[in-house]
Amino acid sequence: MKYLHIDSQLFTDNRKRFKDKLTKNSLAIFNSNDIMPTNADGTMPFRQNNDLFWLSGVDQEESVLVIFPNHPDESQREVLFLKETNEHIAIWEGAKLTKEDALKTAGIKTVYWLNEFDDKLNELTQKCDGIYLNKNIHSRAASEVETRDDRFRNMITEEFSDKEIKEVAPIMHELRSIKSDAEIALIQNACDITEKGLRRILPFIKPGVMEYEIEAELLHEFLNNRSTGFSFQPIIGSGRDSCVLHYIENNKQCKDGDILLMDFGVEYANYASDFTRTVPVNGRFSDRQKAVYNAVLRVMKEATNMLRPGTIIAEYHKEVGKLMESELITLGLLDKHDVQKQDPENPLFREYFMHGTSHYLGLDVHDVGDFKAPMKEGMVFTCEPGIYILEEELGIRLENDILVTNDKPFDLMGNIPIEAEEIEDLMNS
Repeated sequence: MKYLHIDSQLFTDNRKRFKDKLTKNSLAIFNSNDIMPTNADGTMPFRQNNDLFWLSGVDQEESVLVIFPNHPDESQREVLFLKETNEHIAIWEGAKLTKEDALKTAGIKTVYWLNEFDDKLNELTQKCDGIYLNKNIHSRAASEVETRDDRFRNMITEEFSDKEIKEVAPIMHELRSIKSDAEIALIQNACDITEKGLRRILPFIKPGVMEYEIEAELLHEFLNNRSTGFSFQPIIGSGRDSCVLHYIENNKQCKDGDILLMDFGVEYANYASDFTRTVPVNGRFSDRQKAVYNAVLRVMKEATNMLRPGTIIAEYHKEVGKLMESELITLGLLDKHDVQKQDPENPLFREYFMHGTSHYLGLDVHDVGDFKAPMKEGMVFTCEPGIYILEEELGIRLENDILVTNDKPFDLMGNIPIEAEEIEDLMNS
């Protein structure tokens, strides 16, 4: 892995928090993600299952973690199963984790090779009453691909039909939504690399530059700072495509007078940043562009201040909508009389601001968490209001990553330039 070694205490502490949530005499099983095929003998880059990583730090395919807090044998309460290196694997792929490596990485003493898993699983399940299994129940999950967890669930329910099957995802959503100091430090590092990327590209952006050239400059900076790259497909959209929420082609030439919306993130040690800045291609905002930009910035600052313990996200989004209504009226995009008569279920501001303002951030860009529960200290959210005026080919979005604290919200990207004048100065430096 490109990232620096993470102290295993993070994962030891995470497992302790997790064990406290399990019902008595139950075990939980976590599988690594599959290596997904492309065509012929090609594969996609491996990306570890985030729950397995959160509990162990193991960033290797074909790995299994079993947690059984009430096992009578203390050595069997935390067990890792890993793919064993042989001479062929070592030459063709590189050596895999040794048992000593696993202890250093995860803080787990009991490690078996994967070919021992079936026998050990039978031994472990004989002593438990229930089995916690994993499943992707994220609110935005839409994949139809059968995962390793799905296949494993089918096997467990068939072979161990006498055991109660329980869902582990709700526990993981609750635990992972609260970030420890060590996790916050990793997210902060991703945000700091993001800042380096922005500072690299602002002087580079000029009329005639291609959107993909900007993407390439960012990737160079990220890899040069031990990141694995983008945390999601970057959006580098100029002109009309600044109004396309998920524009990822990034294949046009940026033109004089265009606005350029850039939404990208860094992945460091599997933790994500998520960031947006909108800049003038020629280095100077027009009066209209600056007016819309500053309207979005004012909404962002007010919205950021609301990210505090006790805030309910649905109520927060309504309040942000009211702020946006006021700005859109000032910009001449909405009429205040029409707003007074609008359907509350279909507010008029949605024509120009059609997405949510905040989502959880962590190991996933759209991280797990309960959107109905009040915000708590240690949660990290994006704050990303926007105004999109398609008829003017003018889309403005701004986004930073915010840590909820018991004091005021802490902007993890607070050092990154955001005022219109700062952007212009850096672009013309």
